[in-house]
Amino acid sequence: MSQSSNPLSSSNIYAPTMTLSMARKRAKMLDNIRQFFAARQVLEVQTPLLSQAGNTDTFLQSVSANVIYQDRLRSYYLHTSPEFAMKRILASWRVPIYQICPVFRDNEIGTRHNIEFTMLEWYQPHYSLTDLAAELGTLLTALYGTTVVLNHYRYVDAFMDFVGIHPLTASIDALQAVAEDKGLTGFDFTLAEDSRQSWLDLLFSHAVEPNLGHELPTLIIDYPPATAALAKTALDKDGHLVAKRFELYINGIEIANAYDELADGQALRQRFEQDNALRRQHNLPVMPIDEHLLAACDDLPPCSGIAVGIDRLLMVLTGAKNLQAVIPFPSGLA
Repeated sequence: MSQSSNPLSSSNIYAPTMTLSMARKRAKMLDNIRQFFAARQVLEVQTPLLSQAGNTDTFLQSVSANVIYQDRLRSYYLHTSPEFAMKRILASWRVPIYQICPVFRDNEIGTRHNIEFTMLEWYQPHYSLTDLAAELGTLLTALYGTTVVLNHYRYVDAFMDFVGIHPLTASIDALQAVAEDKGLTGFDFTLAEDSRQSWLDLLFSHAVEPNLGHELPTLIIDYPPATAALAKTALDKDGHLVAKRFELYINGIEIANAYDELADGQALRQRFEQDNALRRQHNLPVMPIDEHLLAACDDLPPCSGIAVGIDRLLMVLTGAKNLQAVIPFPSGLA
């Protein structure tokens, strides 16, 4: 490779890791997305990147920023997703909305991770998860330029097919034994508030995810209730309590995450407070709760919402092997 073609060569350390050809593909994809939503009369919105509230999720670490506001030093947080602010808009305007924006998650670096990345998020009032999945399929068809059929795969079924044990009924000891049998050793979730879900997450990420979405884009549906976050819960066909959400996988890569949105301010407050209790247990900073979001829940229409990783989507559309090929400046070079 010549120095001129290698953006990391010593004589060209300023150059983007993304080629001009890929930049044009990225611009075309973003234009196609905006045309798709314009044709469906979904309003594009823009919300602040900085917020006084943070994400309480134990597994998502917010990037903090010190700002001077009203002559006082205050801690703000770069959003991990535009969800909270978009729901405030949805509660007020009650129309379909979408946003394409940078989001930030601390300590995430790798071939599929970056501290700053781009997210597409949209909300459809009075849409079920089935409606939203159909719209996602239509968007993917527009972006691929050919008809896309989505495979629907229950979390329970995927887990049993690739791990060989029922995730919602197996004992914690059984899950640990299966993990160790698969070479996943050195993990101790004894002190975790939900050690069952910790073992499930470990097994799912290592034994299930790599197998998903290679023949058809795959929606994993009906997740364990501990993963509900801001989604509703309900009983599945077997009578087990599950989270009403799905995730999209293509070529073993998680691309999107969707919820049948929970519009219950008191229930959300309890979940946020439980998150913060878990954060204390893990010596993580307690995050300010978004009181504006909780107030908006009383006026939020029934809706479903979805977040799509734009950079990962471009990876699978173009066959790129890592994020560095589809963004100009990874966090280490920014």
